[in-house]
Amino acid sequence: MEKFNELVDNNKYQVFIMYCPAYFPFNFFRHPWIVINKKGEIPRWEIRHFINRENKTYFFINNQKPFEGINKTIFIKSKWRFSLLKLVEDDIAMRMISFIENTEKSYPYCNNYYFDGPNSNTYLQWILNNSPELKIKLSWRFIGKNYKI
Repeated sequence: MEKFNELVDNNKYQVFIMYCPAYFPFNFFRHPWIVINKKGEIPRWEIRHFINRENKTYFFINNQKPFEGINKTIFIKSKWRFSLLKLVEDDIAMRMISFIENTEKSYPYCNNYYFDGPNSNTYLQWILNNSPELKIKLSWRFIGKNYKI
């Protein structure tokens, strides 16, 4: 985690696209989330497989620490190691942040979650579709990325 904290620049706008393995026994698939840095304000945005009690959807802000993998299983609290898919900064990051901050209202599948989509990977692909300059192609391990958006 220290290496990610070193990447955080409190004088910049940044978007960290993070991922880790999904819950065992599906750990060959990936679970993504977005970490935003708005000059020191650092929330985590994601879709999870369970309902958020606050908003009654699958959408979460700050369900976990920004740079922390999900639990390896539902029953064991040990966390997966996580990876950085992409770090975006400055003007592109500012535009992405504006888009991401509206996703709770604009993402069409906040009330739906299925293994093969829509899911957390559908959410990430939706964000990437709105940021084509990043040219990120998710691997097959991001099951749900191809769900129609």
